[in-house]
Amino acid sequence: MSRATGVDVDAAFRRRPRLAGVLVAGVVAGVALLVLPDLAGLDRFTPFAQVVSFRPYTLAGLAPVVLLLSWLAVRRWRTLRPLAALLVTVVVVGAALVLPRAVPVVGAQGVSTADGRTLTVVAFNTLSGNADIEAVADLVRTERPDLVSLVEAGRSYRSRLAPLVEPLGYRLHTSVGPDGGDLSGVTALVAGSLGAVDVTDYPHTPFPSVELSGGNLGSLRFVAFHSLAPRRGDVPQWHSDVAGVARWCAGPGPAIVAGDFNATFDHSVFRSATAGCSDAAAQRGQGLAPTWPTWLPDWIGPQIDHVLATDPITAEAFSLREVPGSDHRAVIARLRVPG
Repeated sequence: MSRATGVDVDAAFRRRPRLAGVLVAGVVAGVALLVLPDLAGLDRFTPFAQVVSFRPYTLAGLAPVVLLLSWLAVRRWRTLRPLAALLVTVVVVGAALVLPRAVPVVGAQGVSTADGRTLTVVAFNTLSGNADIEAVADLVRTERPDLVSLVEAGRSYRSRLAPLVEPLGYRLHTSVGPDGGDLSGVTALVAGSLGAVDVTDYPHTPFPSVELSGGNLGSLRFVAFHSLAPRRGDVPQWHSDVAGVARWCAGPGPAIVAGDFNATFDHSVFRSATAGCSDAAAQRGQGLAPTWPTWLPDWIGPQIDHVLATDPITAEAFSLREVPGSDHRAVIARLRVPG
């Protein structure tokens, strides 16, 4: 009996064993659906597609509660031990899916300098072309990336950015979706040092992708990518968009895919589609660093903007940078590419 409350939990469970079993099953099922819906494939439906994005924070909130319940089950309420054990199992499985992203990958320093080259890649969502043009140009001027993926940047945004970055030696390639505006636009920047590249558009989605290859990229393909967000009613299209990344991650040649995927590694479709790729942030132990939204503290939020690359391309450095006018942080990755 709990002296503080006067409630004998063990006795209550013994008097109503069937009700107790239903209660235990309900609590465990509720927590499992909150933490692990992707393992049952439920993350292709609302609200699980949205909720699972915040699994690291759900776990952070649940862990103290589960620990307290486990302590009470051991010390006072023995009947709750099965419930505590099941909840601990759910939390441990969830943590096993999350925590590896916060640990640098051993040996992910890339191939030796003699065997490869460095490419700096930037991915950034301009928020329907509202990101400050001067700030974006300054990002390019400061970081001197070889390749840039700008999403929600159509012809209008390109026309304002081009005069600022073309004198730095960059060429811009833009593809725009059906609405013709910045929201559905994707613009790829390529440094002049990479030579005359070939450009391929993939227009048959709400947000088209732009693929660069050839020139000094050789067989390497660079893709500026954007998927629809998993809002209510848009989840099927979002699922299809993200699944399409497999054409590059599972393709026959080397590839780098960068942009706003509106997905994290807590989404089963993202894990499946990127099975042949490594994530630059996760390789550097920064796979939980939030890239959206900037109006929350910089320690909370999902990482939905990524730089992905097929093996054996590896990340040597990863960082984020805030740009005025957008609710996304720019992703900056330095990659070591063999050959």
